[in-house]
Amino acid sequence: MSQLQLETPEDLLRYQLRSARTMEDDSLAALGELASAAQSSEVKKLFRHHADETKEQIANLSKVFELLELPESTAPSPSTKGISKQAASLIEKSASGLLDQVTLSCALGNEHYEMSMYQGLIVATKSLHPEAAQLLQDNLDQEVHTSEELLNKLKEMSA
Repeated sequence: MSQLQLETPEDLLRYQLRSARTMEDDSLAALGELASAAQSSEVKKLFRHHADETKEQIANLSKVFELLELPESTAPSPSTKGISKQAASLIEKSASGLLDQVTLSCALGNEHYEMSMYQGLIVATKSLHPEAAQLLQDNLDQEVHTSEELLNKLKEMSA
């Protein structure tokens, strides 16, 4: 399903929901790459845990499509592609002793993008379908929690 022209709030919601689906697919792939690049088992474990949460978030998005009676599909997410490219570039340039900090920092940037995406989707769905908005809120809550975990681990490593 292609949306070349967004003309209504519903068009925008549908497109952003489809972009969120792509965002989570991109994030899942990136988490695998970050876990591979990370050096410590603790950081690898954080990424594997968030990959499991990301699968839950994808399932929640599928339910949102269903609740809103929209066909589930994807749309471009250039931001997550760019974040992944930036991460790959930094990983390639970094000494092995710096990789945990690099991967945590890159993941943190992605989390913040995901948080902003979910905040916008929640506002758009709250009055349309409270149950869909709650599923999106559940995803946002997980993203906020992961962001806090990543930041705390990054601070710990920088101390």
